[in-house]
Amino acid sequence: MPTNELSGTSAVVTGASRGFGRAIATALSQAGAQVVGVARDRARLEDLQARLGEAFIPVVADAADPVLAGQLVDRYRPRTLVLNAGASPLLRPLHHHTWQTFSRNWDVDVQHAFNWTREALLCPLDPGATVVTLSSGAAVSGSPLSGGYAGAKATIRFLTAYAKGESDRRTLGIRFTSVLPKLTAGTDLGAAAVTAYASRQGVDTSTFLDGLGPTLTPEQVGKTIVDLIVDTGYDQDAYLLTPTGLAPIG
Repeated sequence: MPTNELSGTSAVVTGASRGFGRAIATALSQAGAQVVGVARDRARLEDLQARLGEAFIPVVADAADPVLAGQLVDRYRPRTLVLNAGASPLLRPLHHHTWQTFSRNWDVDVQHAFNWTREALLCPLDPGATVVTLSSGAAVSGSPLSGGYAGAKATIRFLTAYAKGESDRRTLGIRFTSVLPKLTAGTDLGAAAVTAYASRQGVDTSTFLDGLGPTLTPEQVGKTIVDLIVDTGYDQDAYLLTPTGLAPIG
């Protein structure tokens, strides 16, 4: 299948300080891209820079800031844009949420994806550029202990499909695709969710994890995202990501 060469290109990864974002930034760097990593955690970004060297540029900032999105897209004109940043939801049943806690992931995750996607279309990025948004398997199956999280992630999936339609309509040549990782204990957020759902079901964490099957690791996610970016045969709106790989949705 046709491929994109990452060596010598620029990439921007939001939420790059930990979890999936950190693994994706690492994998892109190892594939030869100059990676701009955005996150609010200075110490974690500096640690990643120490590991990756000059191939990684840390930007300590709020990824949901629309001004930042415009500035970095204009400055770096990335060949690859991975929108991974998001807030950790409050893990409580529906009636224990306020509207503010329920809507937290709309204010952060969706707003962040909207701002950066809009800038990618407005700029526009060069033909052949790839924009990947990180949604969640919760967008398909729901997540009753995380307020508006599942709905926010579903909206990111739809938003990405809308952007793909605009790119196609205007013949911009920008690929847009959304990746929905399965629930995993391999990240801080996932581990907290696993603990909460195990408690809700009245089982211990090990038993709950046995029911989930193999664990999706951040390293697997990083490698898979790079494979998706490099292989232009991945041209669907959205893919579910499990330990066995990517599967088109819908």
